[in-house]
Amino acid sequence: MAKKPNYSFEKKQKEIAKKKKKEEKRLNKLDKGTEEDKTPLTDNENIVIESTN
Repeated sequence: MAKKPNYSFEKKQKEIAKKKKKEEKRLNKLDKGTEEDKTPLTDNENIVIESTN
């Protein structure tokens, strides 16, 4: 008699792979964002926002 496939194991492995890929994308976006933030600002450096109360 052949063994029955363990679909829950396969599903769990797929979910783990998805989470890993999503985390890598998130970290990649963070790295790109910090690189963009490192660029010097131009005329907008000294803007002060005043609150009206």
